[in-house]
Amino acid sequence: MTPRRTTLRADAQRNRAHLIATAAEAFASGQAISLDAIAKRAGVGNATLYRHFPTREDLVEEVYRDQIRPLRQDAQSFLATEQPAQALHAWMRRFAEWAGERRGICDALVAMSASGRFGTGPVCDEVQQILGMVLAAGAEAGELRSDIDPVDVGGILAGVLSVAGGPDQRARLDRMLTVVVDGLRSR
Repeated sequence: MTPRRTTLRADAQRNRAHLIATAAEAFASGQAISLDAIAKRAGVGNATLYRHFPTREDLVEEVYRDQIRPLRQDAQSFLATEQPAQALHAWMRRFAEWAGERRGICDALVAMSASGRFGTGPVCDEVQQILGMVLAAGAEAGELRSDIDPVDVGGILAGVLSVAGGPDQRARLDRMLTVVVDGLRSR
């Protein structure tokens, strides 16, 4: 029996890295672009793209994998300086700013939430872990409910961003986040 290969061949690694770089550039342009167009720009076939990234959400998550990690430090800073409910509100606002600076991530999060896939993949895993950390601090302080699943809060956040995620909607976003955090307070 031949052992299963767990690492990509060098050419496959180059193709994957080039697809990610091409997609990052395309997403940053702010224009809607198809996966087929990304494959063409990257100089690879559609099958190569879909072999590495079966869905648009998979590609979007990979593009933003490393860029989401600083949001964990933001959450820790908010928890160190504010009460947990205020820290949660501040972090969700910071996440909205982060997502607004990265074209395509909001759409991907909304699609993942709608499909029940929120909580899988590098970006959603990190969001879920951060929300879990803040929610646990709030529950321990008696300020937030202890029966809340971070995946549910992530789905709610994705929904809020789908209707109030634009930079011109910050006042509406803050009002909606206030309602969300108030609903998470312990009774």
